[in-house]
Amino acid sequence: MRSVMNVAVIGSGISGAVCAAALAGKGVSVTVFESGRGAGGRMSQRREIVEDGTELLFDHGAPYFTVHDNEVMGLVSSWEAKGLVAEWKENFGCFDRISGKFDDLEKEGSGKKYVGIPGMNSICKGLCLKPGVETKFGVTVGKLEWLESRNLWSLIGLDGQNLGHFDGMVASDKNIASRRFTGQTGRPPPLDMSLAPELAVKLQDVPVRSCFALMLAFSESLSSIPVKGFSFKNSEVLSWAFCDSSKPGRSSVSDSSECWVLHSTAEYAEGVITQTGLQKPSSDTLAKVAEEMFQEFKRTRLHIPKPFFIKAHRWGSAFPATAVAGEEKCLWDRNKRLAICGDFCVSPSIEGAVLSGTRVAERLLESLS
Repeated sequence: MRSVMNVAVIGSGISGAVCAAALAGKGVSVTVFESGRGAGGRMSQRREIVEDGTELLFDHGAPYFTVHDNEVMGLVSSWEAKGLVAEWKENFGCFDRISGKFDDLEKEGSGKKYVGIPGMNSICKGLCLKPGVETKFGVTVGKLEWLESRNLWSLIGLDGQNLGHFDGMVASDKNIASRRFTGQTGRPPPLDMSLAPELAVKLQDVPVRSCFALMLAFSESLSSIPVKGFSFKNSEVLSWAFCDSSKPGRSSVSDSSECWVLHSTAEYAEGVITQTGLQKPSSDTLAKVAEEMFQEFKRTRLHIPKPFFIKAHRWGSAFPATAVAGEEKCLWDRNKRLAICGDFCVSPSIEGAVLSGTRVAERLLESLS
């Protein structure tokens, strides 16, 4: 392996964070570029402050994850030993909107569910703090340039800033070569298709499922609900509901208060986006969505009191509807040491993202040796 190796990772979601930590563990110098304020991606934890100064925390993206692959289980066990992960030992169920009853309690509750401690983003944060990993938050990569004569990648920020030169390049953002990047920023996507045509064409239009998340805080326990997480049957608006407060390591405002997160159906989200567009939703749009989702929650005919906090968030393209990499689990250009990883490469799950990030690290280490 060469004495000086320098790899850039775009995105600090679980696939990028896993890849960065694996590379750093083998002596590679890794710089992670994250456009957001913190690590996590869809595993982010939302922090809200109410009028009286009370802090509320919501896992408004992925509520938990399951593990079936032995390789991933090995990583999860190591995270568990470090206190980054714990099993969420609560009953789950399914609520039929038509009958107004819960069923499939045992079926929905089967299998271990894991959560980050004290938030879902704790895993990504812990991985990005590993020695050898430098993470730069609030930095959006605007352009990737391949310097043929020097066999290096050059990164340019959205503001034109030179972000450095790197031996290898990892992108964990499916919008790196997608027209969605243009729709969100008004700029061409960072990866020019001509640099890696076989990879770029697979990333151009990855089908996605949009979703709205509704964050709710109640001053009393929702005692009429017999489970702490449940799916909705026969609802056009809601798909899932989770009691964040019931997760291990979470602190509540008081012993009787509860924080809940609701997810919309993809169909509901697409209907809103069709009317409002892909740009960042306005406060009026989010307020309307919040009210519609909460009213649907109340129509369960369960006793749902008035929340003291309510806010909606849109996940525009976070949930992939297909896998683009097959058995390879990542997209890889060995000649240019360019890799793409993410759940969209394997399966729309945290486990799929972990597998993809691990595979990219393996490919890069092989090419740099």
